[in-house]
Amino acid sequence: VQLVESGGGLVQAGSSLRLSCVVSGSTFTISRMGWYRQDPGKQREMVARCTWWNDSTNYADSVRGRFTISNDTAKNTVYLEMNDLKPEDTALYYCKAEGTEPTSASNVVRYLEVWGQGTLVTVSD
Repeated sequence: VQLVESGGGLVQAGSSLRLSCVVSGSTFTISRMGWYRQDPGKQREMVARCTWWNDSTNYADSVRGRFTISNDTAKNTVYLEMNDLKPEDTALYYCKAEGTEPTSASNVVRYLEVWGQGTLVTVSD
């Protein structure tokens, strides 16, 4: 299973960006995906998460109303639309997929959490 993020960049405060994360891996069944971010020297924090099939979402208080997570199940892709960006949104943004994949044992699956490599978002004043 691989996750590939894209869409980061350097923008001015008040601007918008859209991050994308594509999941590949034909035997992996996704149950939930999320975006997390991390500043150097700080803990990684959850930004937004969504369940894969019923679009139940939750957001960090700091981004609620400005960021929107969505997914395209046909493309195995999750997006993070970020509006009204602030300098404090500057971080490395990671995509995470949670789900299962089959094992060699019949009717037994294993749970996986898979992370992408991160995409950098920098917001200037």
